[in-house]
Parts: sequence; C-alpha cells; structure tokens
Amino acid sequence: MTATDNAIFISDKAKAKVVDLMKDAGLGDDPSYFLRVSVVGGGCSGLSYKMDFDNEQKPMDQAFEDKGIKIVTDLKSFLYLVNTELEFSDGLNGKGFYFNNPNASRSCGCGESFAV
Repeated sequence: MTATDNAIFISDKAKAKVVDLMKDAGLGDDPSYFLRVSVVGGGCSGLSYKMDFDNEQKPMDQAFEDKGIKIVTDLKSFLYLVNTELEFSDGLNGKGFYFNNPNASRSCGCGESFAV
C-alpha cells in the first residue's frame, strides 16, 4: 500500500488483470471508464463485494487512483472499504479477485463476503 491514508488500493497483479479485462470488454482505450467497487448485503458473512466497469460518476462517489487505475465507490461502501487493497490470485488454491480489507472482523472461506 502507499503512504496515503483513507483510500482504496490495487496490487500490481490486480491492476494487470483489470487492464486485461478492460481490453477484453473493448474499454481499454476509453479513458472515461473506471473500476467501480461496492459493498452489498448478502453472502455467507453478511456483506459482499461487487465490481464493475462504469463510466458514470455520481455526485457522492468517492474516487481514488492507484497505479494508474481509477477506482470509484459510493460513500456508504467506502465506509467499509477504507484502506482496502484489491488483490488478484491465479494460484491453485483459488483464482480471482479478493479484497485485503483491514476493516473486516471476519470473512468467509470463499473470500467474497465479510462482516464488520
């Protein structure tokens, strides 16, 4: 993570995967698109992470940039995501994005939901 506090961060591996996915979706050359991260109710621990590509920023959105990737979240989700780092694993024990969230008191085995 960087020295900046109160932000959302992205690892080098996650950045590379996001760039690949944006290219695959035909969005790689469009600077208006960004990664939207949010927290929604559900999952085995009570709250789940959601990620999408978006190009419409809302007035109360919180926007961050890390390693050249623009990450946007709504204000409510940001309260759960402060100082979280988006990671990507391509190992044998699980492949995909996951969140290294210091605010989570527990998370489920699949890494897709958490509780505070």
